[in-house]
Amino acid sequence: MFRQPPKDAEISQPPTDTISQIEFSPNSYLLAGSSWDNQVRVWDIQSNGASTGKAAYSHEAPALCCAWSRDGTKVASGGADKAGRMLDVATGQSVQIAQHDEPIRCIRFVEADNASPIVATGSWDKTVKYWDLRQPTPLGTVTLSERVYAMDSLHPLMVVGTADRKLYVFDLNNPTQPFKTLDSPLKWQTRSVSCFVKKDGFAVGSIEGRVGVQYIDDKNKDRNFSFKCHRTNEDPLSTGVHAVNSMSQHPVTGTFCTAGSDGSIVFWDKDARQKLKS
Repeated sequence: MFRQPPKDAEISQPPTDTISQIEFSPNSYLLAGSSWDNQVRVWDIQSNGASTGKAAYSHEAPALCCAWSRDGTKVASGGADKAGRMLDVATGQSVQIAQHDEPIRCIRFVEADNASPIVATGSWDKTVKYWDLRQPTPLGTVTLSERVYAMDSLHPLMVVGTADRKLYVFDLNNPTQPFKTLDSPLKWQTRSVSCFVKKDGFAVGSIEGRVGVQYIDDKNKDRNFSFKCHRTNEDPLSTGVHAVNSMSQHPVTGTFCTAGSDGSIVFWDKDARQKLKS
């Protein structure tokens, strides 16, 4: 049974169903979260950990993902209603910006520095689409081998994980053609991916309680490795193996954290190949 650590602060006015993704604004203490109650919410987090609701908007089915624009003025989200939507935080107005044939599982802002916002959406219809927010139709569509299960981007790098354990690496200077395609180094279903700060590789997490560290350049393949995590033996009725649901890189140091279905968050130093804290 998960017990909240005493120093953690619980969000006020939390979602009424499972949270699918949370993201902090890149330049403020605003936190966005998408949920299976169809809502996307934004909270203002105070220095003492207290939170107040700032904005919210709805999908017509569970909201599966969310992401902040690079300037922190907008939140984009995708849902099981097959639509991508965007909130202007200043005005509180939301609009539809994307459409797929199946639920949108992943969404990211992927434009270059000082460029007009471009949103990438990854869907269970086996496509990634790119959207200019000034146009109603996609700029480009990439057909993949299977449903999109995970996606992350740090321009010009974007990595997409699919249901068949394929990993598609994109150079966003040529966004409609994968730069590299490889099989996941992990044996089981991909659950999460996270791009390194140096943009030279990424981490991939799976349902088997394992993370793979992958570098893009073949000359660095000897630096690739994988490790076990989020495994417990406390419950005799459980396998003790928990999915790695989410990963996040530190924007400066390159260390990263993993969040698992065991209810824990663990910090890692990939260069030293060691656990920092949990």
